[in-house]
Amino acid sequence: MENTQELIEAPLTSHELAVRHRELCEDARFSKVPAKIELDLWGRMAMSPASTYHAQVQGALCQRLAVLGGVALVEPPIVTAAGLCAPDLAWASAGFMHIHRGETPLMWAPELCIEVVLPSNSRKELREKTEAYLAAGAEEVWIAYPQSRRCEYYGKQGILDRSGFAVDLAGLFDAP
Repeated sequence: MENTQELIEAPLTSHELAVRHRELCEDARFSKVPAKIELDLWGRMAMSPASTYHAQVQGALCQRLAVLGGVALVEPPIVTAAGLCAPDLAWASAGFMHIHRGETPLMWAPELCIEVVLPSNSRKELREKTEAYLAAGAEEVWIAYPQSRRCEYYGKQGILDRSGFAVDLAGLFDAP
């Protein structure tokens, strides 16, 4: 008889979350899932389908991050204390990318993580993700609110008046 674990006894470790994520990436059954997949500390999957407008805001943010140099990452998997999270967008310096080249999932958060709010998000979830990204090494977390056309910025010290990243967000939420 095969010796497999019958149930999860405790929250998964960072290593176990990373292994589980890599297995999902290699599993053909998940190759066409039309949403990003995140894992909580117990290995349960959460999927978030997004609208075309949500994707438009992601794309506009990605274009604007280009002024920073480095690399814009769309939905990069990051192991955090809250589980395996995938911000809608992240920005990483060339130095970060050199250190973490080929790492899947990322075991450390890039300098900037951005969440674009969906109607299915809760304030609690966004607070937990913000704290998780910052604890995993992000310098800042942005929360973009498309409906109210605003962006909040967070650093390790809490909410910020403005971002330390020189990115112009004027007109970000304008329809084409």
